[in-house]
Amino acid sequence: MGLAASPAGKRIAVLASGRGSNFQALIDAVRAGSIPGIIARLITDNPEAFAIQRAEEAGIQVSILAFGSYPAKEDYEAALKSEMEDCDADLFVLAGYMRILPAAIVRAFPGRIMNIHPALLPSFPGLHAQRQALEYGVKVSGCTVHFVDEGTDTGPTIIQRCVPVQEGDDEESLSARILVEEHRILADAVRLFCQGKIRLFGRKVTIR
Repeated sequence: MGLAASPAGKRIAVLASGRGSNFQALIDAVRAGSIPGIIARLITDNPEAFAIQRAEEAGIQVSILAFGSYPAKEDYEAALKSEMEDCDADLFVLAGYMRILPAAIVRAFPGRIMNIHPALLPSFPGLHAQRQALEYGVKVSGCTVHFVDEGTDTGPTIIQRCVPVQEGDDEESLSARILVEEHRILADAVRLFCQGKIRLFGRKVTIR
């Protein structure tokens, strides 16, 4: 089972490690009919992730691959690749998934994995992007949806949204304002993918 908007829609699988607010934004967009697809599965590396509760409430299948239960990182990654293949998904969305995908997985699903990042890439990749932006002293921050490649937050940009940095901002306040825009542009990017409107040419993404 999965949360369905259209029986003919694309199959979407979401990878998340934590509270899953971006995952919830996708659930809501599918329910509203703005994403012509089915969220077929949630895959998580964290058995305590709140995203699991969100999935269960929405009737979405959950696969828990607890990272700590595998003897080595390579064993976890092999299990993850197998699980992703089993999903038969058209699109995989990293929504707060806190691990870097290995090259073998990226190569197995070219142009089919999206990530949401809380900065205007290529600035401030990696962890704590909002903190990086504040420490650097930028006046504008934001968020980016991009295709995943073999680097860390280096894949082709799909959509970006700017968020002004306000006087007195700290990491928490800036993160909260960026998160509002994350929810919007991630749903937009997934919608465009499901509508067949995204084209990828090398590093350039065009939207029909």
